[in-house]
Amino acid sequence: MKCLECKKELSYIDHKNAFDTYGVELCKPHKVRIDKLVSSKNTPIEAVQLYYGLKAIGITSMLEWWDGKKSVDLAISRVKLNIEIDTDYTTITHEQAILDLEEAMHSFKNGFTTIRIPHVVIKYYLKETVKNIEAIVEGLKEDIKTI
Repeated sequence: MKCLECKKELSYIDHKNAFDTYGVELCKPHKVRIDKLVSSKNTPIEAVQLYYGLKAIGITSMLEWWDGKKSVDLAISRVKLNIEIDTDYTTITHEQAILDLEEAMHSFKNGFTTIRIPHVVIKYYLKETVKNIEAIVEGLKEDIKTI
């Protein structure tokens, strides 16, 4: 068992603490960094899991990236992709729907594509979600090449 950030061998305690909290293997210093991020930015645990899932296949992303208006859960700046993790899945109101649309418009005006992923998709289908995002990234790379 090695830390997904620094590749340092993990003790059983470090592995258990990080895995029980985030479902990923992190050493104590890297877990503390993620703890601070999660508590200060209210980052969904699923965003952390997706971040490391993407990292495992070689896709560099950023947690809690500032898009000029607000913090985005995950961003893949190379292809201008913002990923928001939806954690509240109740009936959507028309006010929330228009806010979501306005956020997507703001992002699109700045050249970014925004996708929203329900947290349960990541929780139960992480590998499939990573594969789908990988395909989206490949498609966006092709779009960038043609421009």
